[in-house]
Amino acid sequence: MNNQELEDWHDYQVESRREIVALLRQIGEKRQLIRMLVKGEADVCVTSILEVDPDTNTMVLDRSIEPAQNERILAAGKVRCETSLDKIRILFNAGELRPCQFEGQPALRADIAPSLIRLQRRECYRMETPVSNPVRAIIPLAPKMVADTGVSSGVFPLHDISCGGIAILDNKLQLGTTIGQAFPNSRIELPEIGPVTVTLQLRNSLEVSMLNNKSHQRLGMQFVDLSRGGMAAVQRYITKLERERNARLAGLA
Repeated sequence: MNNQELEDWHDYQVESRREIVALLRQIGEKRQLIRMLVKGEADVCVTSILEVDPDTNTMVLDRSIEPAQNERILAAGKVRCETSLDKIRILFNAGELRPCQFEGQPALRADIAPSLIRLQRRECYRMETPVSNPVRAIIPLAPKMVADTGVSSGVFPLHDISCGGIAILDNKLQLGTTIGQAFPNSRIELPEIGPVTVTLQLRNSLEVSMLNNKSHQRLGMQFVDLSRGGMAAVQRYITKLERERNARLAGLA
């Protein structure tokens, strides 16, 4: 990661201090390993976050097991760090590095960066949707189902969403389980964003047992020919869910 890459990834920059603190704390709590680049790929130290202290605007990092490398880190004063969290790549700088003690052991203290980069493979990363206020997908039913029920479309709660597709719950078994079946003119109602109309294609079907011993039919649906505007709307909604989740985590911290 160099300065040019940071500039290229400006759109993925997080500048909310509350979000940054929440993300750093999650990285520490999940014991995610961090690659600390002292002088680029030629000098790399594997470390972890031991503590995040927003009151002093600092965090504590584990030291290198090599004394000589610790000297190089302190001499540099500022290093670049790379890690991942829930399949999302996180990049940030650690500046004003100085030695400290943490729980009786030598460690490194650094200032919390004013911004960080969060690079997400959105086509793979799925975000669970709220259970209390479910997102709805309105999907046209097959002609036979329409003839049997007199209903032209079904309303299905979303389980999760990504920019590649959605997972829905079909507990009344209205859509069947034929892999590859397409459902044109399906509509997803995204709260505070608006409706997205798209063709959905069934990619997988799974019976899921819940804690109350009830079973749910979970269908994985892929977007087909999603418009640029539709993709932008889905991305905005995923970002909204992420920010709400991080805000909750920050409030509980």
